[in-house]
Amino acid sequence: YILPEERSHTLLHYTNTHHLISLNPIRMNAAVRATVRVGLYTGAKVFFIHEGYQGLVDGGDCIRPATWESVSMMLQLGGTVIGSARCKDFQTREGRMKAAYNLVKRGITNLCVIGGDGSLTGANQFRTEWSDLLVNLVSKGKISADEAKNASHLNIVGMVGSIDNDFCGTDMTIGTDSALHRIMEVVDSITTTAQSHQRAFILEVMGRHCGYLALVTALACGADWVFIPEMPPEDGWEEHLCRRLMETRNRGSRLNVIIVAEGAMARDDTLNSIFVALQLVTKRLGYDTRSTILGHVQRGGTPSAFDRILGSRMGVEAVMALMEATPDTPACVVSLSGNQAVRLPLMECVQVTKDVTIAMKEGRFEDAVKLRGKSFENNWNTYKLLAHFTHSYTKPQSAPQSPGFININVAVLNVGAPCAGMNAAVRAAVRIGITQGHNMLAVHDGFEGLAQGKVSEQFTWTSVGGWTGKGGSNLGTKRVLPAKYMEEISLNIAKYNIHGLIVIGGFEAFSGGLDLVHAREKYEELCIPIVVIPATVSNNVPGSDFSIGADTALNTITMTCDRIKQSAAGTKRRVFIIETMGGYCGYLATMSGLAAGADAAYIFEEKFGIRDLETNVEHIVQKMKTTVKRGLILRNENSNANYTTDFIFNLYSEEGKGVFDCRKNVLGHMQQGGTPTPFDRNFATKMGAKSVLWLTEKLKECYRHGRIFANTPDSACVLGMRKRGLVFQPLDELKEETDFDHRIPKTQWWLKLRPILKILAKYKINLDTSEAVLMEHIISKRAPVTLVK
Repeated sequence: YILPEERSHTLLHYTNTHHLISLNPIRMNAAVRATVRVGLYTGAKVFFIHEGYQGLVDGGDCIRPATWESVSMMLQLGGTVIGSARCKDFQTREGRMKAAYNLVKRGITNLCVIGGDGSLTGANQFRTEWSDLLVNLVSKGKISADEAKNASHLNIVGMVGSIDNDFCGTDMTIGTDSALHRIMEVVDSITTTAQSHQRAFILEVMGRHCGYLALVTALACGADWVFIPEMPPEDGWEEHLCRRLMETRNRGSRLNVIIVAEGAMARDDTLNSIFVALQLVTKRLGYDTRSTILGHVQRGGTPSAFDRILGSRMGVEAVMALMEATPDTPACVVSLSGNQAVRLPLMECVQVTKDVTIAMKEGRFEDAVKLRGKSFENNWNTYKLLAHFTHSYTKPQSAPQSPGFININVAVLNVGAPCAGMNAAVRAAVRIGITQGHNMLAVHDGFEGLAQGKVSEQFTWTSVGGWTGKGGSNLGTKRVLPAKYMEEISLNIAKYNIHGLIVIGGFEAFSGGLDLVHAREKYEELCIPIVVIPATVSNNVPGSDFSIGADTALNTITMTCDRIKQSAAGTKRRVFIIETMGGYCGYLATMSGLAAGADAAYIFEEKFGIRDLETNVEHIVQKMKTTVKRGLILRNENSNANYTTDFIFNLYSEEGKGVFDCRKNVLGHMQQGGTPTPFDRNFATKMGAKSVLWLTEKLKECYRHGRIFANTPDSACVLGMRKRGLVFQPLDELKEETDFDHRIPKTQWWLKLRPILKILAKYKINLDTSEAVLMEHIISKRAPVTLVK
C-alpha cells in the first residue's frame, strides 16, 4: 500500500489500558510492532507515547520517534514496552488541552489507541473536542493559526486490549487468549492434585463485569459449575450446586471444579465471593475443598501465538484505516469477527458495551448474553448443554421416535494423525449425544478399526470425564482410508446397528467420508448421516478455515522459535533455519512466522526459486549490518522437493560467511503432541456439540418407516469455520474446491496474510488493498433486544 507522493501523514502510536479503570498493561507489543512498522512502510512518521495518556499530557521526552529497530525482539514480551499509566489529568479539559498542544507541535494528527472501553471513550472525547481545543490554544497564543490549520482534524482508530474480552463488537480482544493460557496452566495443575486427594476446587478468575474468561475456562476444563456476571444463578442455587457436585462424585469422578468470575453474584445476593461457595461445599457436602484466586498472574507471561497474530493483523488494519480516514469518517475500532478483520464505529461498540451493564443491572440477563455477541452466546449455550444433565434425564422429543424404533446409535471415530483437541471433541460429542437420548459408540483405530469390528460398548457420561485436557487420541487413530475395507465396514455398521457417524480427523477423514458417500450406491448400510470434524495440525481440510489442533501446534512452534532465538542472546550474529510440519499446506510456517517475527517463510503454495532465495539471503545480510543480530527462516516440510531444508541451510551458511552463522532445527512430531490450548479445547467442544445437534436433526429427517435412510448430498457434511461462523457443507460439493494430489484446499484464506509477514520483515512489496475493509455497524446487525425495562 504505497501512498501518493503528495500525501504525507504523521502517525501517533499511543497505548493505554483502561486508563480510567486499571493500571495493568496486557500483551500489546505485537500490535505496537505492527503499527510502527506498517506506519513506517507507508511513509509516515511514527511516534511512541510512553506512559499512556500521562505521557500525552506531559509531552517532552515521553513522545519519541519510533524506528524499525526499536520494535525488534518484542513479540515474545508480555505487557507493553512503552508503558501504561492511569491519568487523572486527561480527564480534565485542561489536561486534554496540554495533550493537544503536544500533538500540534509535533504535527501529529493521527492517533492509534490500544486499550479498553475507558481508553477508547477518552480518545473519542478528545477527538470530539479537538476543534475547540485548537481554538483555545490559538487564543492563548500557544500555537499559531497556521499550526491550527495544518492540524484541523484528528483521526482516531482504536484496537481493543483487554483480557476480560468485555468490549462488544469483537469476538476476541488482544490479551484474552494469553490470559486463558495462564488460567488453563493453573487449572491443569490443580486438577492433578485434586484428583489425587479427591478434592473440590473453587477458582476465581478475572472478570469484574464480564464472564468470558470464566465461561471459556469452564468449557475448556469441563467444570461442574460456573458463576458469571451475565447470568447469575436462580434462587435456590445452593441446592442445585450441591446436587450437581454429588452426581459428579456418584458417577465415579474424584474431583469437582467450580469456576467463579470475580464479578459474579447470585440473584438473591447470597453469593458475593468465592468464600461463600467454599463454605457451602465444605459444610453441606463435607468435601475437602480448596479455593484459589488467580489474580494478576492472568495478565502476565508470554503472549500466545493467537494474540501475536491478532495484534499484528489489528495493527496493520489500524494503520490502513488511519491512512484512508477523512474528516467525515467516524472514530473506528478494528475488530475480529470469525477470522475477518472488520472496522466498527467506536462509539457504537462503547454504547453496546454499556447496554450490557444496564441490562445486568435491570435483571435482563438473557439480553445481556445476547448483547455480548454470538461468540459469547454460543459459548454459554454449549456450556448449558454440557453441564445441565442428570441421570433422570429422559429422551427428548427431538429424538426420532415411533413404533418399532427403539434406540439411536451414533459411532465416533478418529482418523489420520493424532492432534491436540481430538479428545475434547469426542467428549463434547458423546455428552451432547447422551443428552439427546442417543447411544454413543466408540470406534477404535479409525476406519481400519471399524472394518475390524473394534467397536466398544457405548460411552457413558463418566467415561469421557477429563478428556478435554488430554492431547493425542484416546480412541486411537490411523491414516488408513476405508476404500479397501468398504464391505467389512458396511457389515459392521449393520452388525452394531449404527445410525450416524462422527468422523474427527484430518484430510484422511475428509477423503474417507467421501469414499463412504460414493459407496452408498453399492452398500445401503452406508446411507446414514455422516459428519466430518476437521482435526489436524496441518489445517488443510477443505470446508474449514481452522482445524482442531492447529492452534496447539502453532503455539508449540512459536514457543520453540522464541527459545531458539533466545539461545543466541549474547552471541555473534546468527540465523536459524526451522522446518515445520504441514505436508503441502503452509499454514503453520506462515502463521508461526507472523507470531515469531520470521524474516521469511517458504511454503508450497507460493512458488520460489533461486532468485527468491538470493534476494532473501541478501536481505538477511543487510539486516545483520544493523543492531539486530538474529534472523529466523521457516520452511514448510514439503515446500519444494529440490530446495530442501539442508539446501537452504547450506546456502545461507555459505553466503553468510563473515557476516553471520547458521543453525538448523527440524521440529518434527513435537508439533503434534502436548496439552491442547484453550482455543483448541473450546473450538473442539463447540464443534463436537454442534455436530451431534446437526446429526440429531438429520436423523429426524431421514427416519422413514422404522429405519434410517440418508442418501442426499446434505446428509454427509464437513462442519467447518468459514469466515464468521460454523457451517455444514456437503462433502460431495467440496470436491471441486480440493487439490487431492497435494491434500490441500484450492483456496486458503490465510494466504492473504503473507504480505503482512513480508512487510513486517522489511521487504519492499506492494500490499494489495483491492478488497477494502468497509465500516460496519454493530447495533443494526444485532438481534433486537429490549433496551429499556
